[in-house]
Amino acid sequence: MPPIRLLQCKSDGEIIFREPTTSDVPAYAILSHTWGKEEVSFQDMEAGEGMSKAGWKKIQFCAKQAAADGLKYFWVDTCCIDKKNAVELSAAINSMFRWYHKATRCYVYLSDVLIHGEGQNGHTNPIWEAAFTKSRWFTRGWTLQELIAPEYIDFFSSEGERLGNKLSLEALIHSVTGIARNALRNEPLTTFSIDERMSWAERRNTTLEEDKAYCLLGIFDISMSLIYGEGGEKAVRRLRHEIHISYKGTDYNQFSVGIDLSTLPQSVQFVARSNELAEMHRILYNRSTRSMVVLHGLGGIGKTQLALTYTMRHEEKYTAILWLNANDEDSLKLSFRAVAQQILRYHPSISVLNGVDLDDLNQVVYMVKAWLDLQKNAHWLIIYDNYDNPRIRGNTDSSAVDIRQFLPVSNHGSIIITTRSAQVSQGHRRKDIVEEPAATELVKELDGLPLALSTAGAYLEHVTTSFSEYLQLYRASWLKLQQTSPHLSSYGEDRSLFSTWQITFDRIKQQNAKSAKLLKLWAYFDRQDVWFELLRHSNSSDEEWLRELTEDKLSFNEAVRLLQDYGLVDADLSFQQLSDSGGYSVHSCMHSWMVFVLNKEWDKKLARVALSCVASMVPGTHIDSWWLLQRRLLQHATRQAQLIEGVGLDVKDLEWALDRFGYLYANQGKLAEAEAMYTRALQGTEEALGSKHTLTLGTVNNLGLLYVDQGKLAEAEAMYTRALQGYEEAFGPEHISLRLPALSTIFAFGDLFSRTDRKDLAKVMYSQALSGYTAIQGPSSKWCRQLEDRLQALQSESAKLKAGQDQSTEIRAPKSRSLKQKLYKLERRFKVG
Repeated sequence: MPPIRLLQCKSDGEIIFREPTTSDVPAYAILSHTWGKEEVSFQDMEAGEGMSKAGWKKIQFCAKQAAADGLKYFWVDTCCIDKKNAVELSAAINSMFRWYHKATRCYVYLSDVLIHGEGQNGHTNPIWEAAFTKSRWFTRGWTLQELIAPEYIDFFSSEGERLGNKLSLEALIHSVTGIARNALRNEPLTTFSIDERMSWAERRNTTLEEDKAYCLLGIFDISMSLIYGEGGEKAVRRLRHEIHISYKGTDYNQFSVGIDLSTLPQSVQFVARSNELAEMHRILYNRSTRSMVVLHGLGGIGKTQLALTYTMRHEEKYTAILWLNANDEDSLKLSFRAVAQQILRYHPSISVLNGVDLDDLNQVVYMVKAWLDLQKNAHWLIIYDNYDNPRIRGNTDSSAVDIRQFLPVSNHGSIIITTRSAQVSQGHRRKDIVEEPAATELVKELDGLPLALSTAGAYLEHVTTSFSEYLQLYRASWLKLQQTSPHLSSYGEDRSLFSTWQITFDRIKQQNAKSAKLLKLWAYFDRQDVWFELLRHSNSSDEEWLRELTEDKLSFNEAVRLLQDYGLVDADLSFQQLSDSGGYSVHSCMHSWMVFVLNKEWDKKLARVALSCVASMVPGTHIDSWWLLQRRLLQHATRQAQLIEGVGLDVKDLEWALDRFGYLYANQGKLAEAEAMYTRALQGTEEALGSKHTLTLGTVNNLGLLYVDQGKLAEAEAMYTRALQGYEEAFGPEHISLRLPALSTIFAFGDLFSRTDRKDLAKVMYSQALSGYTAIQGPSSKWCRQLEDRLQALQSESAKLKAGQDQSTEIRAPKSRSLKQKLYKLERRFKVG
């Protein structure tokens, strides 16, 4: 900080300069005022002149008031800066905020506010208060920092009489300026967004247009050169650039990624908790090393909303804000995929991610982490939301997540984790987040839970009823809940949430029965991403309401919109990139209520409908974007697996659905889950249809394909052999080559033989499959082209062997009598020779 030139009043009343100093600065008072036409300059003071100017009155006032407050020194901007010295002027303007902040007292002299006169009767007279609120002092750009920076400010009338201080006049000042009360109370300015601080100066004016930017330097703790003549717009652009550098570093443009609103949860009605937000900001912001906050507490108390509020308030301080769904490993990997796409939209040529296979989710996670670990990329914020099932000692749940695999390894950046688990130990913990107590009886009754308050608020917004009437409904609903679900009575959060939802649910039933039934059906799906096309695949002949609901998108949207209006369902845009249609999600606590209260009596019919919906939606690999759609279905398939294993969902006559789930799991690399589904499907079809039925054989073939992926080649060969023999019996040996299911097995058998170095057997299988596909689909089909490529590869390999050593004949020949016999039988079966 440059030296500050202070004034002092000698015992004889003479006012002189104290020697400028940068260290051991004594306590001093400082004047804030608006400039008039006759101000006393530095040159006037140096020459011992200026006492005849109008501005001398303000200097005398400041000297007198400082002495009254026991201060020997004081500072007045008109005369304590040599404005003809460009270097000193620039240094002073860049230091002004700190000079006001370090002052022991600040005196605001309001030359246009009179306290005495006809009709005046002292401090509380509304006439002077009206003049106070209209004072020119509140309209000038430079006085903004003079209001914000000092800790102690006294306001004085033009007669020099005290009107009050910043605290006593806070309500008036806030109403005039629109500045947040916490800012007036000297809360760190970094807790306020750039746009909010910029807005404080919007209605203020400066004589020179560049000063519209320069007067904000202290508000943002920025230093920059003054270039009078550059114009106001350019000065503001330079200021914003310097602000971003101070927050994000000099290389921020290389790593800036706009926030993707589709990945953020929908904001409910939420009153931000300033203490929690300030503490989060203190921990997370402006650290030279990795900083992490864990928001831990019960469901529905506002952890996600607190993280969201922090994110939106401090968005501009980070180069990138990445919101990840840590509900399970699949959701987390899909979130990383969305992040990779988001980064590539802003930096399409970035070397770390350029060329990455977005369908290889493990590679995507690795490369995004590598980008975050870049040394200069140190100013990002990541939110891991809903990390409620951590993989820790004692947790045997296979769907549990080890978040350490998904954390960047470098020692920089900021991380927020929201969780209901008390076992998450990373970072600073904010334990048991609770809402600040509110004054109303309703808020007290609802325990201050944001999710319950949001539901109640949405209800009151749409229904003409009073708070007292709603409280009666709430208490009656709780009594009914105690009687029907007594095991919930000990949980205060369940009472608040479940009772408000029950009131709303009863109202929804009156308005649209299909909306209410949709909520009940939702319990049998995952809580995230239920969309129109998913339900349209139900093919339910018994559920008339569901056919009406999915008759067209208009009917579906009408039902869902009602649920949204009442705050029960949120649009979930994060999955829309995986399909043409956006989905809808519910809070995890809301889903629990659907399961344990709405479906207290197990509805087998609805459970089977949900199973059918998900299985019918599983696409084959020939469909465009099949992989993305399968990823979208994966969480719902996992929910069905939980219902099958956990509550014994009846899957009789739905073995085909289990086969589709096995297919889905296999394509998505979840081989153990695929084997379990295929095995269950095979057992069911064998019991219902017999071991020789073509549907049974299809599952046998799929199980063989899975065994190959698992490296269980002997088991795979047994499955293919069984399937092929079954197809021969079902279709006849002469027709087997004209049936696509059989051709699929023949093709797969060829791949297995090729992989196990039985080239002659592979050639027999490929040739027969090629003949069949050519007859059915034509020679230009995809399968024909693939088979021709395989046969050509075998022929090329055979030619190389012939051109080699004499041993090549032995290598190509069958190595055992059994293999010779098998080759002979295959050639006889398919008439190849």
